[in-house]
Amino acid sequence: MKRGGLVNTFKQFHFNPFIDEALNDKGFETPTEVQAKLIPLIQKGKSVVGQSQTGSGKTHTFLLPLMDKINVEKDETQIVVTAPSRELATQIFQAASQIAKFSTPEIRVTNFVGGTDKQRQLNRLKHQQPHVVIGTPGRILDMMNEQALKVHTASAFVIDEADMTLDMGFLEEVDQIASRLPEKLQMLVFSATIPEKLRPFLKKYMENPIIEEIRPKAIISESIDNWLISTKGKDKNRLIYQLLTVGHPYLAIVFANTKQRVDEITDYLKGQGLKVAKIHGDITPRERKRVMRQVQNLEFQYVVATDLAARGIDIEGVSHVINAEIPEELDFFIHRVGRTGRNQLSGTAITLYDPSDDQAIMAIEKLGVTFKPKEIKEGEIVDTYDRNRRTKREKSKDVLDPTLIGLVKKKKKKIKPGYKKKIEWAISDSNKQKRKVERRQQTRSVRKNKKNSNQ
Repeated sequence: MKRGGLVNTFKQFHFNPFIDEALNDKGFETPTEVQAKLIPLIQKGKSVVGQSQTGSGKTHTFLLPLMDKINVEKDETQIVVTAPSRELATQIFQAASQIAKFSTPEIRVTNFVGGTDKQRQLNRLKHQQPHVVIGTPGRILDMMNEQALKVHTASAFVIDEADMTLDMGFLEEVDQIASRLPEKLQMLVFSATIPEKLRPFLKKYMENPIIEEIRPKAIISESIDNWLISTKGKDKNRLIYQLLTVGHPYLAIVFANTKQRVDEITDYLKGQGLKVAKIHGDITPRERKRVMRQVQNLEFQYVVATDLAARGIDIEGVSHVINAEIPEELDFFIHRVGRTGRNQLSGTAITLYDPSDDQAIMAIEKLGVTFKPKEIKEGEIVDTYDRNRRTKREKSKDVLDPTLIGLVKKKKKKIKPGYKKKIEWAISDSNKQKRKVERRQQTRSVRKNKKNSNQ
């Protein structure tokens, strides 16, 4: 059965039985939009650039059709997947391992990331090659340079979160991996955005790829309550503490723009007696791994993080996201807020803003985001006035000449329809005249400025 031209059950893809078992085990029945559009193309061996937001089901979009085609009898690498962060690579590895265990014999999946025992991995590769290679570009390339990992047999190469790979400076390593893969290769690139700097790379390795942009129905999920809270005259750290304790989140992430600000917020919240996890670039890989495991096990209710450290992390069950400050890159706003409200669960996103942030808020609103203005009053979060209410009120009033005020007053009285029209024309003509005069004055001042600058 199809709805709106899209497949709406995984049965339509005719996967091998072990894939169906893995899907049943996960409780997956209906493909997401990106899965419905791209799985049939991947099954046909097409190279694809899939542009879709984080949390749209990209991982299973490539894992299901590619792992469905693996020949388990062959002791060789058949799929290579790169991800820009250890956390993201580990999440893909976990998803692939869940599918692999239903295959008989089991599909071998290996995760190559920094912070793991390199020597043990090298020893294992001497005896056996994995069917599926997943990892960060640096560690995969390292294994290839050691002559241990043989990727020349791969038939598919996946670059996940390509824009983030570029942002974090890993595109060169990905380029080196791609250059050693067979010429006849199915390449799949997934990215939330396609930056200009990524295009030469795509052109180099992909001949006429199918480019599919999966636009979200709403820029942020409709299940997210999106609040805006003014920090004017308030202690920001105290405000964050109040929001975390008043709202009783199941799991909350507080985002800040810098490592220093993450440290400040964390120290303040710990000083208030909250158990807080901290994630930013200066934390050692081992510590980061430990903290992530604790977060996944719900040992922490509060996480404070920077954007780049958190972009490769997919934490389930986030009920609240707090933007301690507005991100410098507006794309990050969408990424942050998209951490909550997943899988149609409700979520709350709270953005703190200062009057000086007004331009940034307007830019976010232009993306199609709507905010609900809120404030904390007597220990409760309540509705408040829209920050633009004065501007809106002033805009709605047409400034009239004193000569026309009488006409407007007359218009309000019960008078003949023909006379009403005359009043409307008079007001309209007056406004036109005023605009003409303004334009003339502008032209004159431009000429005058030109003349002065030429003297």
